[in-house]
Amino acid sequence: MNIIKVKTNEELSAKASVIIASQVLKNKKSVLGFATGSTPELTYKNLIKMYQDGILDFSSITSFNLDEYCGLEKTNDQSYYYFMMEKLFNHINIKPENINIPDGTSKDVNAECASYESKIKQAGGIDLQILGIGLNGHIGFNEPGKELIYETHQEILTESTLKANARFFKSMDEVPKTAISMGIGTIMSARSILLLGSPGKEDIINATISGVITPEVPASLLRLHSNVTVIYVCS
Repeated sequence: MNIIKVKTNEELSAKASVIIASQVLKNKKSVLGFATGSTPELTYKNLIKMYQDGILDFSSITSFNLDEYCGLEKTNDQSYYYFMMEKLFNHINIKPENINIPDGTSKDVNAECASYESKIKQAGGIDLQILGIGLNGHIGFNEPGKELIYETHQEILTESTLKANARFFKSMDEVPKTAISMGIGTIMSARSILLLGSPGKEDIINATISGVITPEVPASLLRLHSNVTVIYVCS
């Protein structure tokens, strides 16, 4: 692991956006894995600025998002589809047909998961996967447990995740209880991984990079990957 400690979220985002931009400049047909949430938001703003300044061209990029809530329409402002369109895709020149986000409204969730996994393989796999991390160590929505699911699947969200996400909804009752997520194997199959830890995540990042490798801390399995960069804010 390449570990980079920073003092602010602005510094984290600056370094992260340079790594992502380098991948796009190195391979204009890169397959990028995107994450949602507050952690990468400023990073995406930096990428938009690079596009507007003529530094980056996303026209040949293919994207795959890590996850999506089950049951939320694309027009719901808490869906991850809505987030990605508002925070990144509407502001760059990525082709709509190259944007891939799981369909959380699918009537056959298992078929949607299998189809999504197949699309990733057909695209040749992910070149750079961007990850945030939950306070319980989840990456994507791969929650802690005795064993983790390898491929894209429907995940039942833990109580700690539901509580952490409740701030985005009017009440706990509105928080989706399940989500479609890339599996741990799908994530680990990416050729390179960028893990971002925002303020308040220092303890779980430390458990990830120096604790026991265990499915009880899903992010710790990233230590088995050959090309991971961790950028996190530490005090």
